[in-house]
Amino acid sequence: MSTTEPMVIVGAGQCGARASQALRENGWDGAITLFGDEGLLPYERPPLSKSVLLGQKTTAQCAIYDEAFFREQRIDLRTDAPVAAIDRVGHRVVLASGDTLGYHRLLIATGSRPRRLDLPGATLAGVHMLRSVCDAHAISAELRPGRRIAVIGAGFIGLEIAATAVALGCEVVVLEGASRALMRAVPEVVAQCLVAQHRQRGVDVRFGVHVERLVGTARVSGVQLVDGTTLACDAVIAGIGVMPCTELAQAANLDVENGVAVDATLCTNDPRIFAAGDVCSFPHPLFGRRIRLECWKNAEDQARVVARNMLGHGEACSSVPWFWSDQYDMTIQIAGMPALGTTTVVRETGSASRVFFALDGDGVLVGASGVGQTGEIARDVRFAQELIARRACVAPHLLADRGTKLRSLLAAEAQ
Repeated sequence: MSTTEPMVIVGAGQCGARASQALRENGWDGAITLFGDEGLLPYERPPLSKSVLLGQKTTAQCAIYDEAFFREQRIDLRTDAPVAAIDRVGHRVVLASGDTLGYHRLLIATGSRPRRLDLPGATLAGVHMLRSVCDAHAISAELRPGRRIAVIGAGFIGLEIAATAVALGCEVVVLEGASRALMRAVPEVVAQCLVAQHRQRGVDVRFGVHVERLVGTARVSGVQLVDGTTLACDAVIAGIGVMPCTELAQAANLDVENGVAVDATLCTNDPRIFAAGDVCSFPHPLFGRRIRLECWKNAEDQARVVARNMLGHGEACSSVPWFWSDQYDMTIQIAGMPALGTTTVVRETGSASRVFFALDGDGVLVGASGVGQTGEIARDVRFAQELIARRACVAPHLLADRGTKLRSLLAAEAQ
């Protein structure tokens, strides 16, 4: 299966790299060109805020494939070749260098970028965000025993960095403008459980606080709040969310709605152009709405689906979202969309492990959040994922009862 024109993928991250492999696995024998702009082999980002900062893993060990893989698979990987424009009429991409390349099908997998602090002092030395290998190296140099680290934002990235910094002997304050942590991700009771773990380990977590400016001359030395309080610090790390990288799509007049808008097959309003991963929003059949997911598992899942659909299979993207985070000796695993729940049911799965089930107004299981030891939460979260896929209505007392095996509820749903 091939044409004289290549499959072109813009974005050499998790999704783009996996999609290039999936094209080969599904029978594409023609040319594949994968464009990146970081000058590095495609790599996994989740370890950057955890094992890389802790010194347990090098950034080279985060590579998804080595150079030999791309040679053997005949994938033309260009790691320092930013794409400047998409010519939809000519079916080609235009590189920043001015070179052009035609495409048979085009995949936009440009991911997302961190939101920048819009504050006086945000450009001072010592102010960081975490997205890339370079960011991880810069932050790692800041995390030394006794250093005072201010983390702005109590989302997953902010909390992971806080946990890592404490483990490395830093004094950490987390500043969040909202009334609680993880506002868009999990129910309040789950967020409270995580924040309690941070406070027990000495992290100063503050909510409802707003930053006025970052103070310092050449380098940041403090964070000034709107109430006039100034907190001294040696470095600031911002984790205030990300934005999908949609500039190419917008300039090419592709539909954009909280990301590049695609249909259930991950196709844009141009039948030759697809989008997948962090950059796209898609209609999810289980939740009846258009969503955009920012997680490793979604990049993996959509890479496989989009590769098949670029080859004409027309498969819908309908897998249940799944996400994990490691903080201290805890693992957090999330399935579905817990934030869509109106009722939370708690199941104790170990001495310090819990699974929080989220039910919507009709009693349908829409999410599950496990907090604790991996061996004490993973099985229940996995079974919950299958129940969510079946839009199961489960009695709350059965979910709460540790003696009720979720496998039996799956069997009951199948009857």
